Amino acid sequence: MRIWDLPPSDLCRQHLLGEHRELHALWSIITKNKKVYSNHPETLRWKGKLHALYLRHENIVSEMKKREYNHHSPLEPTLATGGSRQDTLITSIDEQKDALRKKGCNCKI
Repeated sequence: MRIWDLPPSDLCRQHLLGEHRELHALWSIITKNKKVYSNHPETLRWKGKLHALYLRHENIVSEMKKREYNHHSPLEPTLATGGSRQDTLITSIDEQKDALRKKGCNCKI
């Protein structure tokens, strides 16, 4: 499970759509108090920051629309509570860019 801390415009199709799926899974885990993955580092860093996660989703959706991808899975805005800024990183921005470079995809990093 990974939510990148890079601009969605930098992500290739695979990573943009993959993050969108992961974000929905994470949203469901947190908003429905699911036990599965509840102690995963990515889950823990977003607890109490659903507003920030909601904003990340909106940025991803905006990029998807720019690329003319379909989107039919909005998040419930009334659940977007807590902090509006994600300031906790699991890996640094440079490490995230490095990880994407090693994948050999079309990400713009």
